[in-house]
Amino acid sequence: MIRMTQQAAPAVTSPPAPGPQKTDGRTAQRPLALRLLARPEVGVFFGAVAVFVFFLVTAPPVRDGSSMANILYQSSTIGIMALPVALLMIGGEFDLSSGVAVITSALTASMLSYQLSMNVWVGVIVALLVSLAIGAFNGWMIMRTGLPSFLVTLGTFLILQGVNLAVTKLITGNVATDNISDMDGFDQAKKIFASTFDIGGVTVKITIVWWLVFAALATWVLLRTKYGNWIFSVGGNKASARAVGVPVAFTKISLFMLVGFGAWFVGMHQLFSFSTVQSGEGVGQELIYIAAAVIGGCLLTGGSGSAIGPVFGAFMFGMVQQGIVYAGWNPDWFMAFLGVMLLGATLINLWVQRTATRR
Repeated sequence: MIRMTQQAAPAVTSPPAPGPQKTDGRTAQRPLALRLLARPEVGVFFGAVAVFVFFLVTAPPVRDGSSMANILYQSSTIGIMALPVALLMIGGEFDLSSGVAVITSALTASMLSYQLSMNVWVGVIVALLVSLAIGAFNGWMIMRTGLPSFLVTLGTFLILQGVNLAVTKLITGNVATDNISDMDGFDQAKKIFASTFDIGGVTVKITIVWWLVFAALATWVLLRTKYGNWIFSVGGNKASARAVGVPVAFTKISLFMLVGFGAWFVGMHQLFSFSTVQSGEGVGQELIYIAAAVIGGCLLTGGSGSAIGPVFGAFMFGMVQQGIVYAGWNPDWFMAFLGVMLLGATLINLWVQRTATRR
């Protein structure tokens, strides 16, 4: 008897009926508006526009080209220092000695050149080395001891403040340095640090150009280089950064040295703009630099920020500082305006970040 077997035909499966697609919230692309709000400089940009429009309406002289050039100049003297201070804050540290370090640099270049009757470029180079050494000392001390940068740089601030005044009095017999405008190399150095040029009949200070160049360079470093990644890493979590091979000590010390470079540059500008330096100046400027960085979106806890934000923050400072004068108001209200700006910008940045990360 032959047993017949029948082979079953392969089952044919039909595709499932189309239904609503489920998207993983971790990979969903956020709307463009939320992505823009997540940028740390967006809030301060709108704040800067609001301040500009406010003074454009209330202070008619602001509409003049020369007035705007003056506002940009005031902003640039703050902004040049606010940039390295912002990078340092992104790296998770503060520097309270940056204001008096500017004067230390200018005093060093002035007194060394005048007292030793040397070309002013010798004083400029020595001042650069001194400024870099101050920054390196701050960074090394913080990494060596583990002390908060607030305490270390506060100590440096007090030391430099006392040294500036005491050494100047000891060497010159006065609280200000001697005039160096007739010394060799002065005119050449002034062209680099304190010259002016005309655009459409408006006199523009060279510091505005340097400010924008430094801002572009800092932005490129943060967004396009390995060093920029190191800055964000050490500011976000130092232990995790070290675990993945980031040179934490080198990064933080070099950031303090960048602040020293900024202090040197602004100090040279002051020296070659006025030919003399008052030894007691600079106190309180460090708070202006830090405030410009905070208004620009740099978090106090580190790990977040940009180089463009402090540009707008510095512009707001310059706008308010000169706008009050052009509006004919009492300039004594300047610091009150700055306080309101700082609190307002901090709240706006907080709201922007919460809105951007809500989803």
